[in-house]
Amino acid sequence: MIGYVTLGTNDLARAAGFYDTVMGLMGATRQWENERGIAWGKAPDQPGVGVMKPYDGKAATIGNGVMIGITVPTRGLVEQMHAKALALGGKDEGPVGPRGEGFFAGYFRDLDGNKLVVYCTA
Repeated sequence: MIGYVTLGTNDLARAAGFYDTVMGLMGATRQWENERGIAWGKAPDQPGVGVMKPYDGKAATIGNGVMIGITVPTRGLVEQMHAKALALGGKDEGPVGPRGEGFFAGYFRDLDGNKLVVYCTA
């Protein structure tokens, strides 16, 4: 199973503010940070999401077809996190709503263009 994922950023301070707010809505906090990156999660032994400046020193770029899925327990939290991401400058990649039976989701891109989906199966 996945332990964590990292997304590239070219502006760590800007990404930090975005993820502090969006991930904070689901109770995730900074689990670690250093001069190159920050990771958020609910506990060190649970999956997390991080943003990092690329190790090779080159510009961070987005991957076509790459998407990070963040699961939450309620539809209300899907709506709240999607709306907050857009309010903070993220781009809508698919409005909140049902996507087939038992899957409720909202899609967005962060400030660096990375694509995420927040969803629940309730």
